[in-house]
Amino acid sequence: MLKQRFVLDTTALTDLQTREVMGYASLCEGMKAILDLIADARLHFGISCYVPYPSVYKEMYEFASRNGCDREVVAKIDTWLVKKSPDRYRVSVTSQIFHEYVAYMRERINRGMGVAEDAIWEAATECLFMENPQNKKKEYKEEVEREVIGGIIGKFRNKYRAALRYGILDSAPDIDVLILAKELDAAVIASDYGIEKWAEQLGVRFVPANVFPMMIQEYLKHLPENENEPESGNRNKSTEGPSGEIEFI
Repeated sequence: MLKQRFVLDTTALTDLQTREVMGYASLCEGMKAILDLIADARLHFGISCYVPYPSVYKEMYEFASRNGCDREVVAKIDTWLVKKSPDRYRVSVTSQIFHEYVAYMRERINRGMGVAEDAIWEAATECLFMENPQNKKKEYKEEVEREVIGGIIGKFRNKYRAALRYGILDSAPDIDVLILAKELDAAVIASDYGIEKWAEQLGVRFVPANVFPMMIQEYLKHLPENENEPESGNRNKSTEGPSGEIEFI
């Protein structure tokens, strides 16, 4: 049977919707539960889950540390996720993909510029219609900052993020996830529309983060009774390659 391979983005472990579906309130509990499922899949089915190193691995480590997760979470990441650096020099991407990405980015940048212009016009219009007592310039300035500028900047940030960042690859770890998945002929696990969109362009299989745990649970439901416990001395489904080195399946 062809062994499954998956490449995990950070959102595969941190997605809020996934935690809610699984019934875990805290981030750390959710990460532990997903990593335990990955461990079972590794031991029983030889399913390998990779993480780009160091980019995505560092993100996961820092995310767990910032949210107060104990060392057990980091230990599970180190144990059950195969750390591998993507081969950026050997994995090729067609010029058509590159052309489409540049055109797509130009369109999104223009959208972001439009959002910025709208915010400037809105702020200027609001200020014109405010009373401006000449003897209370300090109070007027504070009122403008509080009542007009602050609110418009908040709306601008949300609209700019939606116009420019949603659906694009905006970080090196995102690109590493796709390159490694392409290199290994693996599926990508993420909760990121940008990764999903460009996985489709690259011909890489994509599995939403909130679906992945249910996939593993479905595999485990059909585990033969005599395989409920891995055989002693055969807990790791790795094999030796021709050179005698361990090859992760």
